[in-house]
Amino acid sequence: MRYIMLIYSRESPAMHSEEDRRELRASHTKVMREAKQKGVFIGAEPLAPTSSATTVRVENGKPLVTDGPFAETKEQLAGYYILDCANLDEAIDWAAKIPTSCKGGAGCIEIRPMPGLPPLD
Repeated sequence: MRYIMLIYSRESPAMHSEEDRRELRASHTKVMREAKQKGVFIGAEPLAPTSSATTVRVENGKPLVTDGPFAETKEQLAGYYILDCANLDEAIDWAAKIPTSCKGGAGCIEIRPMPGLPPLD
């Protein structure tokens, strides 16, 4: 089963030095290489800052487009991994390895199964 690991972190660049950012990139690279070696790696990518986000809602049958992310939170969706794991327990093990840019335990990894779609005709 494929699982997506959604990485939530604080995105304030002022909170992180260039050295912190280099260490974070190195930590992600280590996890991605390990996942690739184990044959579970599907993909991973950071997301652009929330200031570049656009949200679309449908109201009265018409799209309502607003700038920014869909929710106000202290932590923003920063990126994701997609891994092909045998079960949720394995996905949890991998999620525990994924670094966030938050210090002191802030930030989290949300795991969601990706059951797939039926083939398109």
